[in-house]
Amino acid sequence: MNLNEMTLFLGWCAAINIGILTFSALVLFLFKGFLINIHSKLAGVSASQLPSLFFAYMGNYKIGILIFNLVPYIALKLMS
Repeated sequence: MNLNEMTLFLGWCAAINIGILTFSALVLFLFKGFLINIHSKLAGVSASQLPSLFFAYMGNYKIGILIFNLVPYIALKLMS
């Protein structure tokens, strides 16, 4: 795999992951009450704890995108 293919691969990975993050944020924003009810029943977590868990999930996912997709993509773009 050459440098251009790796750059293209990481660019698409970043785009797909940012799309998933955006979709997740939109769903959480629009259906927050419904999701809290469902997840509290399924996971046995209290409804008061779930907003902070959702926030932690979104933050960790965003950091993962930055570390594993965007930073390597930018580094490869700078190299080429």
